[in-house]
Amino acid sequence: MKNILLVVLLLLASTQCLADNLQNVLQDIETEWATIYYGTPKSQQGSAYATLLDKTVKLANQYPQDTNTLFWQAVVKASYADRQDPVSALDAIYEVRDLLNKVITINPRTINGSAYVVLGTLYHKAPAWPIAFGDDEKASKSFQAALKISPDGMDSNYYYGEFLLANNQLKEAEIYFKKASVAPVRTRQQYADTQLQNAAKQALNRLKNEHSASTTH
Repeated sequence: MKNILLVVLLLLASTQCLADNLQNVLQDIETEWATIYYGTPKSQQGSAYATLLDKTVKLANQYPQDTNTLFWQAVVKASYADRQDPVSALDAIYEVRDLLNKVITINPRTINGSAYVVLGTLYHKAPAWPIAFGDDEKASKSFQAALKISPDGMDSNYYYGEFLLANNQLKEAEIYFKKASVAPVRTRQQYADTQLQNAAKQALNRLKNEHSASTTH
């Protein structure tokens, strides 16, 4: 019996070690993505995303059912699509949509519902039918699903604010940008969260300036 317990404990320790290692790798991927997205010149982003995408694909092949890994593969692929030719980009966004739907099917609460946030952005920014699948109604539903999971999250509030702003719903957008601007910053992803928080504050300032300008005329 003691030997069996020892084997079980060793297996549990090994599983935890693998989980910790995977988490560290994913945090490194998130940091690298944020560095490219916020700090790399646009002319150099394509090759940087291509290299990072190769890492995420290899990791997803190792952990095909890990939703965090699939999520980051989708994010990097979507970011890379913005730097590809139109035909390649169109193929890529369909793959991104499928990856995000897979994440949601397995575990919709992955990274506080972030798959819904990215899916909402994808539906909002993708060309509409017959070119692609862009659909603001589906985008809105995806953002609402994310907010149900993470009502005070920085990502869920900021990107819904962006969606509302793009649809000229300025007062509503301001509400969500305010929530994003005061959302807590994660210690291990301080750079990425600070950048997004600053973007929320800048959006609020632009809305205030536009409001001031409109009331003086």
